[in-house]
Parts: sequence; structure tokens; C-alpha cells
Amino acid sequence: MLNKIDKLITKELLLKAFKNLVTAKAMTEIYEENFKVVSKYVHATSRGHEVIQIAVGMQLEPQDYMFPYYRDDSMLLAIGMTPYELMLQVLAKKDDPFSAGRTYYAHPSLNDIDKPKIPHQSSATGMQAIPATGVALGFAYKESLGIDEAIAQQVRNDRPVVVCSLGDASVTEGEIAEAFQMAALKQLPILYLVQDNGWDISANAAETRAQNAAEYAAGFHGLEAISIDGTDFEESYKTINEVIEKIRTERRPFLVHAKVPLLNHHTSGVRMEFYRDDLDEARSRDPYPKMLKLLSDFNISEETINEIITSAQAEVASSLDKASKAEDPKPEDLFTHDFAPTLITEEVGERSPEGGEKVVMVDCALFAIEELMAKHPECLLYGQDVGGRLGGVFREAATLAQKFGDNRVFNTPIQEAFIVGSTVGMSAVGLKPIVEVQFADYIWPGLNQLFTEVSRSCYLSNGKWPVSMILRVPIGAYGSGGPYHSSSLESVVSNIRGIKIAYPSNGADLKGLLKAAYYDPNPVVIFEHKGLYWSKVKGTKGATSIEPSEDYMLPFGKAWVLQEIWPQDGDETLSIITYGMGVHWAYNATREMGITDRVEIVDLRTLHPLDYDTVFKSVKKCGKCLVVTEEPSENSFSRALQGRIQEECFQSLDAPVMVIGSENMPAIPLNSVLEETMIPSTIKVKAKIEQLLKY
Repeated sequence: MLNKIDKLITKELLLKAFKNLVTAKAMTEIYEENFKVVSKYVHATSRGHEVIQIAVGMQLEPQDYMFPYYRDDSMLLAIGMTPYELMLQVLAKKDDPFSAGRTYYAHPSLNDIDKPKIPHQSSATGMQAIPATGVALGFAYKESLGIDEAIAQQVRNDRPVVVCSLGDASVTEGEIAEAFQMAALKQLPILYLVQDNGWDISANAAETRAQNAAEYAAGFHGLEAISIDGTDFEESYKTINEVIEKIRTERRPFLVHAKVPLLNHHTSGVRMEFYRDDLDEARSRDPYPKMLKLLSDFNISEETINEIITSAQAEVASSLDKASKAEDPKPEDLFTHDFAPTLITEEVGERSPEGGEKVVMVDCALFAIEELMAKHPECLLYGQDVGGRLGGVFREAATLAQKFGDNRVFNTPIQEAFIVGSTVGMSAVGLKPIVEVQFADYIWPGLNQLFTEVSRSCYLSNGKWPVSMILRVPIGAYGSGGPYHSSSLESVVSNIRGIKIAYPSNGADLKGLLKAAYYDPNPVVIFEHKGLYWSKVKGTKGATSIEPSEDYMLPFGKAWVLQEIWPQDGDETLSIITYGMGVHWAYNATREMGITDRVEIVDLRTLHPLDYDTVFKSVKKCGKCLVVTEEPSENSFSRALQGRIQEECFQSLDAPVMVIGSENMPAIPLNSVLEETMIPSTIKVKAKIEQLLKY
């Protein structure tokens, strides 16, 4: 027998594991007995999966990070969570330790000093693989000389690992491939635990998978994959022990594919009797009787076993009773932790130092990042083609890799989802990633991570895990960029709550906002118009700036009245609200028309938070308003702003609030004549100004 030749499995270990198993089993049973009470909010349980989860959870340490998925309550018990704590979540109570009643059962987020760390978990299957791999990437960076030798040595001493728990069905998703690719490429210290119960919801493995997870992982060279019986505690515990020890010492990725039965419903809302035809076969692989036999093999008495069962059942029953009586969140609790507080609330530093030289906008950003990286070793920059060989397709990262090393400034594969989602893990281990999507048109694969993981992490973890990152996005049309390098999409991104958005019109603002974004603990998207980078487009010399001082910072939510007017009796006046390239169209239009004393121009600078006070003050003063944007205007950010201005300023308006944007066509054509017809221009803005002033 294994216990005679392998001292790893002891009687004490078995008793501890068995207590976790019967506790999880008792929780499943009491949820079924009280179905009408606990099914108010959706939940899933680990019934059938308990053994492999317990084998993992019992072997993790406080310095480790784990990313469970929504069926992993046994794993949570194994790291030291109590039934009462889990039941506070199943009932969405105020004291739910993970989210304060905001998210589903077994969607943990934990930052306790004595337990493995668990960043925010979403419901979207497989989504956690990229953030988890980001943690491992962060460990690898810290372990190098990327921060300093003391921190590197601390990581080497702690030997932390990351565990990412997945269902086998989720391994078919493309984002899983991105995570596996990076883990294998960079040889990261991560374990992908795949629990294979043969089902998605009602679709089974034969319908949806060409191979199991271990067979799939074999195609990623450098990712070692192992298949085991996840219902056998000895095999599970020993395998996980060997794998985790190898990860701790050899710092390379593994995948463990554990076959398990699903013995309870997919969730409380999708019950197994609706569609399952394999329940007898699944029950024949129940880990519970296997565990009872193992206890008997170790000469553990039936009396001891019954005491553990009785004690667990009593604790579970009292926990549910106590949790049922616990306080619900109050209405005002809705409005906390959408963002973590930032210290950058006022403009500081010199915007235009005496004797400074004017530089182009792209260089203002480059110099800002260089200053940040020189000062903060936790600052990294990565994305497509930003490494030393090119330094970005717009040279926006030129020389940075040479100055700071390939471990701090590096290329990624063409993986927008990984670029965006890995920042969750990087931030969780104390790093500050600055990442780049090469063109706005290619942000779409990254929106899944930006919406589901990045933007909601602070709110759904009740403030424990804000994601501190900067996402740079070159945007906008000029010079016949065509339909795949010219789009504007601020309306899509501004509809994602929980992120801050900047869209500067000049280099000084870009540098100041980048600096503020770095010291902001929240996720920030910065749209940088390609046509302003080098001021090569006619009429955009205003985007060049005297480079601000190193300590210059510009807070988010502070618009700039760059052309202020003082209305006089009898004059028709107009307020133009705009941002990005629109600032230059408006500025040039009013100069060419000779009406700079009649048109006020407000540069929003940031789209969220948005400085409504400055906007409304300008509109009420002028009596008329034009919103200028490069986006197609229908169903857009600008239309929403138009409506808000109309609502707030109605009593002061002498004309309807109007909008000018691009034509509402599906894409920007390559041909220069068609491109010019599509997007706004100084000429088109002049015509709109005339129309409004005459209204």
C-alpha cells in the first residue's frame, strides 16, 4: 500500500482532507434541502470534484496566488475558508468576505495575510487564465533583476506559484491558448488545473472537444501535461505535490488534467435532471466512498469517521442558519469601490518650463515613460513591436528597451487579450504595467478582458484588487490609413464602467495625464491620435508643446478652456465641446473665420471622469453649443454628451445642441478622397459653426 512506501500521505493529512470533503458534501446537501432559500442567487457546488480541489488547496501557501473557478468551494475550504464565510456569499450578504454581496457564490477575491491570494474572479469560463498567467509573469520579472536584488531574492526564497483552475470545456477558448502560449514561451511558474467532468452545460465533451486538455496542452512546447484520476486522493495529492515542488524549484509551467464526475447540478438554475443521461456512471466514480475506503485502509475507526461527519454537518447547518440572519447590504453600499482613491487631484509641476524646447506629441509620451521607468523599477512596458528592435510602429517606445532592458520593455505575440488581461495579474503582485494595443482597430480581442476582468475588479472585490495599469491606444484617421488603422471607438470603451479614459489633444496634456495615470491605482485607457503624434497633418502644430517638467501631472476630470470668451450684448456666442483632433479643427476654424472672440473652445482632455462643471458653465455662458468629434455620431459618446448638455443647460440655450462627427458608415475607406469625405475637417466645422451662430 502507498502509505507503507510513501510518507507523504499520513493519517493526520487524511483526516484533515476528509473533514474538508464531508464539509463540502454537507454544504451541497443542505443547499438542496433548502433550495428555495439558497437558490434566490445562483450557485454551483464542487460535488464530485472535491478530492482534487482539496489536494491542491491543502498544498498552497500564503505567498501563492490562486484563481479558482465557480465550482471550487472545496478548494476554498482547503485553504482555510469556513462554511459560514462561503454561505455569506451564497446569500449575497453584506459581510460576504469576497465581494460584500456583489457577486456569485464561489467567485472569490481574497487578500488575507495567512492565505493564498485570490484576485477577483468572474463568471466567464476561462477568463481567469490570462490574469493568472499575468501573476506568473510578474513573479518571473520580480525574480529577475528587474526590480532589485533584494526583491528578486525574496521571490526566490518564497518560491511562489500560481494555480489557475479551469473546466475542461473552457480549454477550447482562444484566450486559453494565449495564456498557454505565454506560459510556455516565458517558462512561467504556473499550474493549470483542469477539472474534466465531461460537460459544458448541456453539451458534452464528444460534441465540443477534439481532444482533452492534456492532449491539447501537448502542442505547447515547454508546458508539461499530466492526466490523473481526480477522484483518487492518493494519486491527486501525490501528483500535485510533485508538480508544485517542481514549479517552486524549476520555475516552469505544468498542466494537470483531472478526470472527475459532476454529481450535482451545473448550477442551481440548470438542474442535472433536465438533460443528464449519465448519472449512474458518474455516481460510480463518486470520490466519497473511495475516501472512506482509504480511511479504512489507514485503520481509522468508524467512530472517528462518524464524529467528523456529524461535526461537519452540524457546523454547516449552524452556518446556514447564522448566515440567513446576517445583514444585507444597504442601498448606499451600491456606490462604493467603483474606483480606488487617487492622490492626484490637482495640477502640479511646470507645464511650460522657461527655456524649454517644443517637442512633438509622441516624444512627450516617450519622455514621460522614460522618466517613470527610471524612477520606478516596478514599471514595465509591453505590447506588439515595442521592443528594442523597433520601439513601436510610431517610435513611441524608441530607445526604451536599450535603456531599461528586455525584461522591462518587451514584445508580446499578437495577443490583445493577453496584453490587456495580464495587467490584472501584474498589478496584483505590485507591478505597474504600461501596455499598448498597436491600433485602436485591434482592441476588440482585448475588450473581453478589459470589460470582464480589468474594469470590474475593484468593485466586485469590494476594493481589495483595483487594477493599476495604463493601456495606450493609438487612434484616429489620417493619411489614408484605411479601414483597419483609422477607427475611432471611444464610445465603446467609454461604456465600460470602472476605467478612466484620457484623450489628449497635445503633448503637454499627454505627458501630464500619463504621469497622473501612473500614480492612479485604477485602470486607465489613453487614446493617442496618430495624426497628432508628429504634427504632420496640416493645422496640428498646436499639438507640439514645450516639454513639461518631470514632476508635471494633470489630474483626470479637469477640462481646459483653451479659447475663453467674454460675451458682450448683441453678440451670438457659441461653446464648442471637443477633444483630440476635434480641438484642432475647432481652433483652426474659429481663427480662419475671425470669430475667436465669439466662440469658446473646451478641450475635455479626459472622457471619464468628465468635467461636466466646466462644460455646463461654458454652455450656459454662450447659449449655444457644438460638440465636435471624429467618431461617427450616431449612438455615440458625443450624442450622449449632447443629451446631457441639453438636459442640464436647457434654460440657457438659444438653439439645439448640435454634433458634428464622421459620416455614419461602417468603415473609413482607404482612398484619400473617400477618407476626407468621411471624417470632419476644419472646413466642415466652419460650416457647422455658421449654421449654429445664425440659428
